[in-house]
Amino acid sequence: MRKAILATFANRLAMPDLSLMPDEKLTPARWRIELLAGLTVALALVPEAVAFAFVAGVHPLVGLYAAFLVGLVTALIGGRPGMISGATGALAVVMVALVAQHGVEYLFATVVLMGILQLIAGALQWGKFIRLVPHPVMLGFVNGLAIVIFLAQLGQFKVPGSMENTGHGVGGGEWLSGMPLYLMLGLTALTMAIIWVMPKISKVVPAPLVGIFVVAALVIGFGLEVPRVGDLASIQGGLPSFHLPAIPLNLETLEIILPYAVILAAIGLIESLLTLNLVGEMTGKRGGASQECMAQGAANVLTGFFGGMGGCAMIGQSMINVKSGARTRVAGIAAALFLLIFILFASPLIELIPLAALVGVMFMVVIGTFAWNSLTILTKVPLMDAFVILLVTVVTVMEDLAVAVVVGVIVSALAYAWNNARRIDAHTRESETDLGAKVYEIRGPLFFGSSEGFGELFDIENDPETVIVDFKESRVVDQSALQAIEALAGKYEAAGKRIKLRHLSRDCHRLLTKAGHLMVDSDDDPDYEIAVDYNVRTGILGGH
Repeated sequence: MRKAILATFANRLAMPDLSLMPDEKLTPARWRIELLAGLTVALALVPEAVAFAFVAGVHPLVGLYAAFLVGLVTALIGGRPGMISGATGALAVVMVALVAQHGVEYLFATVVLMGILQLIAGALQWGKFIRLVPHPVMLGFVNGLAIVIFLAQLGQFKVPGSMENTGHGVGGGEWLSGMPLYLMLGLTALTMAIIWVMPKISKVVPAPLVGIFVVAALVIGFGLEVPRVGDLASIQGGLPSFHLPAIPLNLETLEIILPYAVILAAIGLIESLLTLNLVGEMTGKRGGASQECMAQGAANVLTGFFGGMGGCAMIGQSMINVKSGARTRVAGIAAALFLLIFILFASPLIELIPLAALVGVMFMVVIGTFAWNSLTILTKVPLMDAFVILLVTVVTVMEDLAVAVVVGVIVSALAYAWNNARRIDAHTRESETDLGAKVYEIRGPLFFGSSEGFGELFDIENDPETVIVDFKESRVVDQSALQAIEALAGKYEAAGKRIKLRHLSRDCHRLLTKAGHLMVDSDDDPDYEIAVDYNVRTGILGGH
């Protein structure tokens, strides 16, 4: 397994960068766009990383190092150029219990194990299962995450030092009031207005960056008393250094960290892969899901050994990056390097930036992220789809993304199974080849959900001596379906009648004839080799 993972990872590293379209070569103009987009993202990453470190109960530098390391590695080898990764609230709310009970060293070990699990998922190409997430779940995910980003910014409207951080950053604490509140609201609105107007004037510099610099200049120039980045915590520090987690290497330690690592790995991959799909839809390019799993895993392993809290894709910062014009890996790499420069050299300047400017940027991200069209289609799509959109949105806000996606997929799958269960029916006629025989032409899939309804289609007592069941318009899907056919054959045999099956694959023939009840109509059941080959590959037992 270890060799397979290393080989797969090496192949990923050797893959050429296909992120540039013919019109997106790294010209001087493209370098400017990418670097400025990266600078904008780096400025927005600072308060987020610090806040999520508080949520997890660790030092702010632990969050900043995670943002730098995870962001750099995923930008270099991730599955989707344009994505931004770093410390996130979805992971922080899981980490807080581990840190509180066992300390930060156990967190570092958990992050390493989390990364190993993600590497295994990438090597086994489990990322492809993200295709099973239905579109209504994606809409609910986007809407819920937009609301979460909005709620997280409300914590910045509290008196610095009084906020009790929670998963959404809106815990207890004293709200701003009077002139400080009016200034905060006014500067936030000014930032949003600049971001909205700037693209109509010029696109030379990303609008969010202009908004941040203009508002910061006003605040610093006039000496306005408003909350600033430095009020959250000092971001000054050195280079992250290699550090082996100081924990006992025994089974007891594994029992402590493994459950947390599994949960963190799952949440991180789900959020990253959904962000991968979202960014791909916005840029019109597809990304590699398994490659992203490998990148996230490698990033977290490295982060755990260099004193970071781990991380995953960040939809808010990814939206800032993409909407600032970034389309290559350069912007993500630049964002990580700018963040490191802030930590090493520019912390006094960065700490002067007003939080209102960064809140304004994130509010514009919320407006751009929320799928507003989903509100208009709720009355036009099937009722179950509308319910799933609302359900996933609510669960994302109330719980977390991973739970919301799992709930949405389960509900969608149950709805699909129920709809297909009601599709099973049969058309009856007299046989043209077997005089006196009755033919049941089955229509609709036969699986666990429709097996009971399948048995109710037959009138065993009043049927003639010979009955033919034709599956030409049906598909035998699972073991429950095979059991239903065998049970039906047993009932006809008990009634002293003969049953024939037509248009089943060889797989079904073998399994059913083992029961000893069935006779296959070989004259009207040709060799469906193509159907058999298809079924073997997909795991579906019968049908065309």
